[in-house]
Amino acid sequence: MTAASQRLAELGLTLPDVVPPVASYVPATRDGDLVLTSGQLPFVDGELAVTGKVGAGGGDLVDPDTAQQLAATCALNAVAAAASVAGGVDAIERVVKVVGFVASDPSFTGQPAVVNGASNLLQEIFGEAGVHARSAVGVAVLPLDSPVEVEITVRVRS
Repeated sequence: MTAASQRLAELGLTLPDVVPPVASYVPATRDGDLVLTSGQLPFVDGELAVTGKVGAGGGDLVDPDTAQQLAATCALNAVAAAASVAGGVDAIERVVKVVGFVASDPSFTGQPAVVNGASNLLQEIFGEAGVHARSAVGVAVLPLDSPVEVEITVRVRS
């Protein structure tokens, strides 16, 4: 089995710095063998590159393909947060659950495809151990007008 750190390198990815909280919470917390992350936004170098609602209608809407890429960024940020309290990314044994939130135009119903961006990345990093239970939820608005937010629960080595 290939270590997660090696898979990240093979994918040309590095774990970003853990995004500091924007309110009263911590990015991740460990309880026994589980690490739960707070919702992670698609920050890159401290900035949200894209804001707004996701939809297929064009105009000012974030297109679903872009939102799927943003969900992958959220997942990478979540892995960084989890690794920060787990003892590193290679201490993560399994992704247990993913919850993805998509700020959606009222007519948009493609939330599962958007959150696939997060799920697919986690499976690329962790292989079979990255296959997880999941929820994909459409919401009216997310913090800082982010199009997507992802939280994960992982099991770690004791």
